[in-house]
Amino acid sequence: MARKFTRRRASSDRPTFYQDITDTIIAELEAGRVPWVQPWASAKATLQMPHNASSNRCYSGINVLILWHAVVSRAFSSNAFLTFRQALELGGNVCKGAVGTTVVYAHRFTPGDERRKAAEEGREPGSIPFLKRFTVFNIDQCEGLPDAYTAEIPQCDPAQILPEAEALITATGADFRIGGDQAYYDVVNDRVCVPPPSRYFEPINWNRTAFHELGHWTGSRSRLDRDQTGAFGSDKYGREELVAEMAGAFVCAALGIEPTVRHSDYIGAWLDIMRADDRAIVRAASAASKAADYLLAFRDTNERAAKGPAFDERRAA
Repeated sequence: MARKFTRRRASSDRPTFYQDITDTIIAELEAGRVPWVQPWASAKATLQMPHNASSNRCYSGINVLILWHAVVSRAFSSNAFLTFRQALELGGNVCKGAVGTTVVYAHRFTPGDERRKAAEEGREPGSIPFLKRFTVFNIDQCEGLPDAYTAEIPQCDPAQILPEAEALITATGADFRIGGDQAYYDVVNDRVCVPPPSRYFEPINWNRTAFHELGHWTGSRSRLDRDQTGAFGSDKYGREELVAEMAGAFVCAALGIEPTVRHSDYIGAWLDIMRADDRAIVRAASAASKAADYLLAFRDTNERAAKGPAFDERRAA
């Protein structure tokens, strides 16, 4: 049985929340389960990015892995979540005895001494990053919510998945070359190279590979400016592969494509990275979300353009 993401009270003799998350991810990988690749075929919920039912905003970073894990391991029928207060504000409530899922968001704190010192020196004060925890509940754990929040979300039209995926690849404007027998991102020449679809047993695997390589493409200095200087087999190289792996999975999920592991041969390297740095998976998941958002923004721009000026006016009204 998959290990649950647990909530632990912070104390001097217990792991930090970073370590708690890292320990869980490591345990999953060691057991042969990849947290960004869930067994959606056996899940009750439709493949979808986890989102807040009230704001409809998608969760990002490490929260995607935490909430996907909760959806599958706890057999939830939806990827929609609410805080206790949001459930009340919508006219419903969380069911008695329901156990929520702890998620986090990045926050920064500026100590008083730093503020005073910065004021004396005439500079901007520095700040300390930390993760702030809060609890959310799947809408399956709530009652009395308006029908609009509990209605079943329609599945993606299978006939549209591949055309939309290929339209997104084109919309990025990347120097995308099809040919050869290897898939890679050429950092020096800023181009993506992927073998022809005929080289893949399943056509959808060509798209999965393309989004993995486009995940690397987002890291260019002219885009999201990630460190892509690592030589093959190095720690830096492994970290970048981890970002691209998750970015590709997040983009696929957003398009209705079930994510798969594209580079399982790196799992050993990822385990080494996580064992040495308890913040590595959180940083990688955050960078992967930014990369996925960067790519999916091209789809959103195309959709707005296709609907014309009237659509933008209605959104602004």
